[in-house]
Amino acid sequence: MAVDLDDIQGLVRHAYSRLTEACFYVLRIADAQAARRWLSSAPVTSAALAAKSVQEVLQVALTSDGLRALGVPQRMIEQFSSEFNGGMSADANRSRRLGDVDTNAPENWKWGGSAAPHMVVLLYAAPGRLAEWTQAVTGPEWATAFSVEVVLPTTDMKGLEPFGFADGISQPALDWQLSLPSHDRTQPDYSNLIELGEFLLGYANAYGRFTERPLVEPADDPQGLLAPAEDAPDKRDLGRNGSYLVLRQLRQDVQGFWRFHNARANGDPAARKATAEAMVGRTMAGVSLLEGAQAPSPDPGTKAGREQLNAFTYAGDADGLRCPFGAHVRRANPRNGDLPDASGKGLLARLLTTLGFDAAALRGDLVASSRFHRMLRRGREYGQSLPPEAAIEDQGDGVETGLHFICLGANISRQFEFIQGAWITGAKFNGLAAERDPLIGERQPLSDGSETDRFSLPQAEGAACQTTGLPQFVTVMGGAYFFMPSLRALRFLVTLDHSNTSSPVGST
Repeated sequence: MAVDLDDIQGLVRHAYSRLTEACFYVLRIADAQAARRWLSSAPVTSAALAAKSVQEVLQVALTSDGLRALGVPQRMIEQFSSEFNGGMSADANRSRRLGDVDTNAPENWKWGGSAAPHMVVLLYAAPGRLAEWTQAVTGPEWATAFSVEVVLPTTDMKGLEPFGFADGISQPALDWQLSLPSHDRTQPDYSNLIELGEFLLGYANAYGRFTERPLVEPADDPQGLLAPAEDAPDKRDLGRNGSYLVLRQLRQDVQGFWRFHNARANGDPAARKATAEAMVGRTMAGVSLLEGAQAPSPDPGTKAGREQLNAFTYAGDADGLRCPFGAHVRRANPRNGDLPDASGKGLLARLLTTLGFDAAALRGDLVASSRFHRMLRRGREYGQSLPPEAAIEDQGDGVETGLHFICLGANISRQFEFIQGAWITGAKFNGLAAERDPLIGERQPLSDGSETDRFSLPQAEGAACQTTGLPQFVTVMGGAYFFMPSLRALRFLVTLDHSNTSSPVGST
């Protein structure tokens, strides 16, 4: 079955970077019938439209509680993943794995903590058009259908995240042409081209299998709105062309970040910048530390520039001397293949590596293959853009600043939760001991009392140089798991026969 771009919400294909104004509405369904009417006429933007041709975009996603409040039968909701149904904040064990403890704990969140929202509506617009677009979307039906839990505004920081680093560079390339083999296979080397089924339900994933999703009987779809499931043609595929959407509001302590590095550098601007870049793993312009200090800086605002900035692996830095093992970008995407240090090796060398006889390659086997754990990031910054010098000198006006983190994927557990839990929050990533992500990690001690407020810089000779007393720079302020349905699925959900079902608005 060919990919139907008209059926996919556009955010999967486009970041809409040209639409620099954006606002996200986190909602609860107040009236299920009115909500269904609003959704049935909502101008949801499809992936078929070229990003450069649109001036306004609307995307919509629902939580499991939202599907329930909309009146979707429980038997259908139960077929979604357990992570989606459980929610981001309902399980103490999940919170611990995600690092949502202490100041990050859900009971401290501004939204999404004690009760998950029902829906999120993402609005994007060209400069100067957001206010009019918002007014057009939030008409009388909106006011009846929804109660607004929180409005998440955004700020155009010109391609930088709040700490001042170029952002949005490393993104997986989706196999829209379905050119990759749809079966499980070994991929020795790193590749940025990833199976479409890793991001959209209803397609084969990196294991050559179809991720579990809701499949319904044809009798439940009398209008034939849903496509047959490829792996079960006798069923209708409610999940096809849909994706899970993770939304987290992350407050960033920009002043604390730059004051910490300034103090460590004794006020030396060059040393301050170097220590901050070591923790991130890229220069502030977005160049990998593997390239060296004199490397040119391609424009991260262009496709060609991003491709150039993204064209590297860590195979040539096995000791972490140029980009530290614990640097944020190395944790978020280790850029490895299925076999440790397999790049460029012949068949016999790969066999020896696979069997564990290559001692020099053993360290590379400490990190899981990255192709099974990629995410499509679509976040937006909010608050005040503050250069390092202004942050150090306290020239800001106290506006809360951070990132509305958004990622898309077909498997919350294997993608977002694995990266966040094993690589970001995990204190033993890549053979490190008692270290979490230096940029966005929390700093709670381990169960044996070991402190985790440190960052190691490997040295060519002798022990690694450690920075200790590392503060927590990022705090979670809210979050939830959503399902972003296809346009067909959205029409199906709002036209279900609700004559024999109640609408438990507000239920959990």
